[in-house]
Amino acid sequence: MSSPHQTPIGVGIVGLSARRGWASQAHLPALQQLDGFELRALSASSAESARQASEKYGVAQFFGTAGELAAADGVDLVVVTVKVPHHREIIQSALAAGKMVLSEWPLGNGTAEAEELATAAAERKLRTFTGLQARSAPLVRYLRDLVADGYVGEVLSTSLVASGGSWGAVFSEDGAYLLDRANGATMLTIPFGHTLDALTMVLGDVGKVTTVTATRHREVRDPQTSRVFRPNVADQVVFGGGLSSGAVASVHYRGGQSRGTNFHWEINGTDGDLVITGDTGHLQVGEFSIAGAHGSDAELSRLTVPERYFDPALQGLRGTPAYNVGAAYAQIQRDLTEGGSEVPDFAHAARHHRLLDRIERTAEHA
Repeated sequence: MSSPHQTPIGVGIVGLSARRGWASQAHLPALQQLDGFELRALSASSAESARQASEKYGVAQFFGTAGELAAADGVDLVVVTVKVPHHREIIQSALAAGKMVLSEWPLGNGTAEAEELATAAAERKLRTFTGLQARSAPLVRYLRDLVADGYVGEVLSTSLVASGGSWGAVFSEDGAYLLDRANGATMLTIPFGHTLDALTMVLGDVGKVTTVTATRHREVRDPQTSRVFRPNVADQVVFGGGLSSGAVASVHYRGGQSRGTNFHWEINGTDGDLVITGDTGHLQVGEFSIAGAHGSDAELSRLTVPERYFDPALQGLRGTPAYNVGAAYAQIQRDLTEGGSEVPDFAHAARHHRLLDRIERTAEHA
């Protein structure tokens, strides 16, 4: 696929708000730290919102629509950071304008949309990237290398239990769209989806699948307004399966937060064990630690991620949600310069959508 080689890469962000949002929390700080990118344009929910964001962040061009942004001169990469139901239309306009696209995950509102977008990008021979940034986390890349280098020997099994953070007994009204399955942004697609993608990066593809899902919080209350919502999305996902290596996997995601364990992932092998822990089930943004033991070790010891897994240009973002996004941007630049494909593209995203579909269908027929 074609790749522009000019530097810097001109970026236009769809959904950069002056008030709040993931774009301002993660994408903007990441781009500000990296050479090779230049934020040249933004669009927001209205022309006035875009003007306010332009003034706040010092972005030269601002637009009230994503289509205008995609058509703008100087924009090489369109970054899509809005809610999932709007992804398809925005990405289609960017592809039609011949622009590269980085879209937040999930790529589409369901597998059909993701496959449509992947096909459209392939037909136009355009480079695409998907925000599955757990793959860019230094800890996850180190973990992949530990396993590949034989730290645990042959992997026998892996087990993971985590909390979704959201999808519990209380929910803010401005995030209520996450409680409607029709919007494509659920506990299954977001924290479970991000983490499962990282798990397959480390341990291999999923083969056989068995799943149980349930909605245990049948009423959810906004603590600020006391408004009550009735979710139709699963807040319990129990996945079991076999990996391509023959190892057995089990994953349980629970809605809300636990007073006990909120992230615990074990990898058990013939010659060792690895344990990853953290305080959130969102592997793509949280802070996690690794402990391990192998060979004659009698007990687990803390393993420190070597400095070579960190990008010096992102030193100021370590410990923030922006770090992994920045690491993904840095890899995008290397992919474009060197012709690589380390960052997941739309074809990868469509495959991951299909896997989540298979998991969900298995639960429906259980």
